[in-house]
This record gives sequence, structure tokens and C-alpha cells, in this order.
Amino acid sequence: MTIRARMFALGAVLCVLAGCAPVSVFYRPGADGARTQFQTDQCRVTALRDAPVANQIRQYPPIFYPGTRFCDAAGNCAYSPGYWVDGGFETVDVNAPLRARLTTDCMARQGYQLISLKRCDRSVAASQPPIPNAKLPPVTQASCVVVLPSGRWRIVTPGA
Repeated sequence: MTIRARMFALGAVLCVLAGCAPVSVFYRPGADGARTQFQTDQCRVTALRDAPVANQIRQYPPIFYPGTRFCDAAGNCAYSPGYWVDGGFETVDVNAPLRARLTTDCMARQGYQLISLKRCDRSVAASQPPIPNAKLPPVTQASCVVVLPSGRWRIVTPGA
């Protein structure tokens, strides 16, 4: 992995940890918020039953860094040896993409679509009650999502 790719990956991880990544939610205009979250849970449980977790451990090949040659002005040279770096391991749930599709399809059959909204800034989040929407508001360019301590969410649309 190049330095640039590593820096991008690190920035992405820090962004997610800082809570600036967009949030994907299932949305149907005017739907009952609690019912939406219940149906989402039901679809996720069904998808988990149909496509259970199937973790695979993947090993990446080691990387060899060749040695280097150092020479002084008199032509005397020395060599540093090459070395190997472990490629690393990763655990991958190979059924995760299928589970996501099954969940999305289940929700689509109930009239929902998966949308991605920005997270609300802290001042907006602090001004909202810590409960899901009673009724999902219309979504505009200004809409944002507050992720609640329970893991549920609340859509905020200024002026709605």
C-alpha cells in the first residue's frame, strides 16, 4: 500500500470515528418512525437467518523490501540486507453484502428506499429529543441525521 493510500485510509477511519461519515437510513415520506425502525430490525433478522455470518480469515502475502547498497567516494561499498514484512490477516464476513441486499430488498417491498444523509452538527443534535421521529419528515438538501445513544436515529429537516 502506498503512503498516499495509507494516509487516505487513515483519514477515512478518523472521519468515521469522529462521526462525520454519512448515515444510511431507510426512508418513506410520512412513515411512522418507530414502525420504520421495527420493520428495519425485522428485515435485518430475516436477512441474518437467510445469509448467516460466514467469516473467512484471509492472509495477505508477505512483502519483501530489497536491501540497499551504500558506497563512499572511494568506491568502498556496504550492503544492508533485504527483509520481509508480514502481509497481515483479515477476517471477512463473505455474506455481509448479500445480507445488506436482502435487507434493502425486504424494506423496498414495504415501500422504503435506502438514503444517505449527513450527520447533524452537535448544536442541532443537542436541540433534538433523544427519540426516533414520530413521523418521518420530508427530506431536503438541508436534512441531516442524529444518531441516538440507543443506535436508532432521528431525521432532522429544518423548517419541517
